[in-house]
Amino acid sequence: MLNRRTFLASSLASIAATTLAADKRAPRILLRSSWQTVNIGDIAHTPGVLRLLETHLPEAEVRLWPSKIDNGVDAMLAARFPRVRIVTKPDDLKAAFDECDFLLHGSGPSLVAENDVVKWSKQTNKPYGIYGITLPITNSASTTPTPTATFDKTIDVLSNARFAFFRDSKSLELAKTRNCRCPIMEFAPDGAFATDLRDDAKAVAFLKQHGLEDGQFLCCIPRLRYTPYWTVPSKKAVFDEKKHARNEALKEHDHAQLRQAIVEVVKQTNLKVLICPEDQTQMAVGKELLYDKLPDDVRARTVWHPDYWLTGEAVSTYVRSAGLFGNEMHSPIMCVGNGIPAIVCRWAEQTNKGFMWRDIGLGDWLFDLDHEADVQKIVPAVLSMAKDPAAAREKAAKARAFVEQRQKETMGVLRQAVGL
Repeated sequence: MLNRRTFLASSLASIAATTLAADKRAPRILLRSSWQTVNIGDIAHTPGVLRLLETHLPEAEVRLWPSKIDNGVDAMLAARFPRVRIVTKPDDLKAAFDECDFLLHGSGPSLVAENDVVKWSKQTNKPYGIYGITLPITNSASTTPTPTATFDKTIDVLSNARFAFFRDSKSLELAKTRNCRCPIMEFAPDGAFATDLRDDAKAVAFLKQHGLEDGQFLCCIPRLRYTPYWTVPSKKAVFDEKKHARNEALKEHDHAQLRQAIVEVVKQTNLKVLICPEDQTQMAVGKELLYDKLPDDVRARTVWHPDYWLTGEAVSTYVRSAGLFGNEMHSPIMCVGNGIPAIVCRWAEQTNKGFMWRDIGLGDWLFDLDHEADVQKIVPAVLSMAKDPAAAREKAAKARAFVEQRQKETMGVLRQAVGL
């Protein structure tokens, strides 16, 4: 007997297959993604999902509907995915609504384009799916709690999706407890795990200039509790006094262990350390809280990356490193997706995305800075990664294999949904 999930998936596949067979063409998928370009993690969502579509649904025609695709990201994506049509003009978007069969909402910190998903559904009456998101959860540290009515609307939108994949088990559990009725709800790794962008020329030139040899350095990424977007001119954000105060109150607490880890790595191993950014605000953070406060002898073997970079250059750097540690999420994701060890430090303000590290088998590399017992474990964990690179890579490889299996399985659900 067919279970409910199998029945629904088979029915959807049958309907889609009949329609596409009548048209004698491949399915057309509209990917809603590309949230912003001031953060290489937000950039990475899109090429990651595009690569998954390229790998697992090569027959499909894919169009990208971005929110933000400036700063050279459009050229980078076009070079890597020449078959993908990027939809930015109103007439092109109208055509995409008319011609595409399925809308796929890409990975993100929430159902970022919720209103656009609703618009698609109402205007086209065509199906949609959600791939690898976190559901924001209100907590005492948050200055922007999610209103109940807004969250209920999100649950309704998820309920009407053909599938809803969450990038962390906490979000999946929350959706279930809030009575989300989507027929297929499962864990799916963040799309950024599949990112394979490269800019070897820029990466190699920087590494050579600063004496960083392949496999002989670790990367370290700083982060404040709240990204101070008000310091980024292109964001035109209003200064937030409460968030700034929270950042100031905890910035030393949140970086002291990273700084000490740099000291111990330099003193106890032959490795160097590269302090680098994930977003446009973190060059200054890394200099103030890490680089400038190091002892002179340690600073001599530590490199500070003074400029923001795009995802290709970052990945080309990470894959040449011995590993990464820090307060960010998506650089570790891109590392593990490419077989490089990575340690994640998290806190309540980052929502629940960090828990995906437990979900993929890397709980030993996840540390909560809101719990002092975890804080004390950070330096030993970084040293262990530095001193036993073979074991660290083996651990990363196991997690990567799990991620790739889930990618295959979840893309299989999408194949059925579009009739392939």
